[in-house]
Amino acid sequence: MSDEPQQQNGDNDPPGWAPRDLPADAAAPGPDPEAEDAKAADAPDATGTAGAAGAAGAAGAAGAADASASKKPAKKKRPKRTGWRRLVPTWRMVLGGVLLLALILVGGFFAGYQLVDIPPANASATAQSNVYLYADGSVIARDGDVNRENIKLAQVPRNVQHAVLAAEDRDFYSERAVDIKAMFRAGWNTLTGKGKQGGSTITQQYVKNYYLGQEQTVVRKIKEFFISIKLNREQSKDQILEGYLNTSYFGRNAYGIQAAAQAYYGKDVGDVTTAQGAYLASLLNAPSAYDVVAHPENKPAALARWNYVLDGMVKEKWLTPAQRAATAFPVPGPVKPANSLSGQRGYIVKAVEDYLTDNDILDEKTLATRGYRITTTLQKKKQDALVEAVDDTVMSKTDDDRAADRDVRVGGASIDPATGHVVALYGGIDYTRQYVNNATRRDYQVGSTFKPFVFTSAVANDSTTQDGRRITPSTIYDGTNKRMVEGPNGPTGYDPANEDDRSYGPITVRTATDKSVNAVYAQMAEDVGPEKVRQTAVSLGIPKDTADLTPTPSIALGVATASVLDMTEAYATLAAHGKHGAHVLVSKVTKDGENVTLPGRTVKQAVSREAADTTTSILRSVVDGGTGTAAQGAGRPAAGKTGTAEEDKAAWFAGYTPDLATVIAVMGQNPDTGAQKPLYGALGLPRINGGGAPAETWAKYVGTALRGTPAQDFDLDIAEGTDDTALPTDEGTAPGDTGRRTPSATPRRTPSTTPPRTPSAPRTTPGTTDTPPDGTTDGGTDTGGEDGGGDGDTGGDEGGDEGFYEGPRGTRAPSTGAPGTKAPGARP
Repeated sequence: MSDEPQQQNGDNDPPGWAPRDLPADAAAPGPDPEAEDAKAADAPDATGTAGAAGAAGAAGAAGAADASASKKPAKKKRPKRTGWRRLVPTWRMVLGGVLLLALILVGGFFAGYQLVDIPPANASATAQSNVYLYADGSVIARDGDVNRENIKLAQVPRNVQHAVLAAEDRDFYSERAVDIKAMFRAGWNTLTGKGKQGGSTITQQYVKNYYLGQEQTVVRKIKEFFISIKLNREQSKDQILEGYLNTSYFGRNAYGIQAAAQAYYGKDVGDVTTAQGAYLASLLNAPSAYDVVAHPENKPAALARWNYVLDGMVKEKWLTPAQRAATAFPVPGPVKPANSLSGQRGYIVKAVEDYLTDNDILDEKTLATRGYRITTTLQKKKQDALVEAVDDTVMSKTDDDRAADRDVRVGGASIDPATGHVVALYGGIDYTRQYVNNATRRDYQVGSTFKPFVFTSAVANDSTTQDGRRITPSTIYDGTNKRMVEGPNGPTGYDPANEDDRSYGPITVRTATDKSVNAVYAQMAEDVGPEKVRQTAVSLGIPKDTADLTPTPSIALGVATASVLDMTEAYATLAAHGKHGAHVLVSKVTKDGENVTLPGRTVKQAVSREAADTTTSILRSVVDGGTGTAAQGAGRPAAGKTGTAEEDKAAWFAGYTPDLATVIAVMGQNPDTGAQKPLYGALGLPRINGGGAPAETWAKYVGTALRGTPAQDFDLDIAEGTDDTALPTDEGTAPGDTGRRTPSATPRRTPSTTPPRTPSAPRTTPGTTDTPPDGTTDGGTDTGGEDGGGDGDTGGDEGGDEGFYEGPRGTRAPSTGAPGTKAPGARP
């Protein structure tokens, strides 16, 4: 036994010591003999039995625990997602994504709000000048006189304020600074092809006008978003509306509601009526387009917008139904452009602006911020030549004492067929006196200048007559006055009259073109198919939305109202052997030294070269001995066509040399009412036709514009079979009456405006050539239209139908000559 005191639990370690691990060989120490003897002496006999029983109980408990554990079911594993289910996100993924997106948006909002500050006013508040240049870099015009006068909101009548709100933002006073829903709707409509649509509140528009710019960029929209929110906190709704009314562009170079009231109605905004205020509010949507004085063709759209504004005022209870019913459309006053745009400068600036906006190069509001340097394709030499030609041949012949001369208007355009560049434009006598651009307006009929498109379509589509003969320059048609147009199923009910009700009888297409015979071309349009004719005209360059460009036989007579520039583009396509590309008016645009991207010009073969060149061949005949002989004054090989609108309200000459296509139109318009007027008595003449002043102006301009350059002849690839002069067959056109008609003894007469021409051969078959027996031209004045005033020959006899049989379709077949024989004297 040890003499050291024992611990109560039998542990020999001193108190406070932590137990420690022992080596493996010391973990189970051998028995102590003295301890064993002491335990044996002190323990009773039952101790061993109790220990054994305890050990057995512990072992049993352990076994029971193991058995219980073995009976507990194992946890099932989640089955793996297979097939299409693998592509569907789980709810945890969706929730996580939503939370992440919300976190990003919230974080982005707070970051943007902190980073974007309200900037000072932008350059549009102090707009610069736009500079317009000729192709050689010389200045045409500057339009930097900004018309703006800021006023207080209290000076604007309440009804005018309400009109603006009804037009732009009816919930302005109750809504937030930014309309998220409208922005997303506008973005979606733009992405889905429904057009660019605004989703901005008045606050956003004001921010864009005054602090930012009109650029359509994501960065600008983000800045607009945050500045609008901050501005809405710092300024009242009245302050924002006041700023918006003072910075918005209304057209006519007017910035702000006060300048607009003066520009359109010649009064202060405080005196503007409800109707006038609604019109001014309408302009905010499309400033110049809704100017019904500058663009009379857009009046229906402007009127619809005006009605929308007034109806909105009624809906918001700002106007009573009775007041609305008593409101009449307030036609604005005449335009008073700045003197810096006098003469041709204003017309050119307006044409360039329209070109930039129509081709999505710059929108109107962006252009109005100024600071752009715009180089046009106009050539100063040719521009001056065109102005001089109009002054010498038309304007110098007007007389202030002659009432009809007050109605005279002239439009002109000239295009280089090789490049499509517009090299000259004539819009009117003076932009400050006659605001509407006569070169680009689309409200006058083009008359018989449309007829070449019918023939081009016939050749391009390899068309035939009703009795199966191929249409060529030598194909014979019936030129009888008021001949019923026949279709595949019989009479169409359309029987156009020729000029002066003249009948020609059987006549070749070439001669019918020389004399502009309506009966022939109306039937030809039906033979080709009016829809095909329409498509050919569009392919050549006539806008597809041109008014009255309808697929009926009357399309041949030029009832459509294309502009002078449109017609020039189409004739340039013929001059370019059928290759068409849109005209080009602007070659370069820069701002602050940076180039603005311009669209590329795509050129395609609109019609076959044979179709275009064969048309050129018959149009050369018009200049050589038809109604367009005055164009010979240019001293160049030329092709062209005369035309006259219904009731002689416009006279045209459209023509080209191999290197220049030009169209001249003289129009009649009342200077007070704007109504179209006939040209009877103008320039001291009984009537004005395409072969007169328009062709003379064309010749003088082309001769001057091309002076110093070598004359080029036409290089033509004529379609085969153009010398085919087969006559209409008995089966197809003349199985009717066999009674012969007595030839007229009336001698043919040579018009005073048409010089004599040497015939190519004696004419023995009436109506087969355009050369009368006496060697003179059987042409004359060209004053055609759908109403019977069609282009044609005012002189000559009325007996062109002698010696021919009548048929059920109105076509007369000659009494001599077999089908397929070549008529004597017919021109190739």
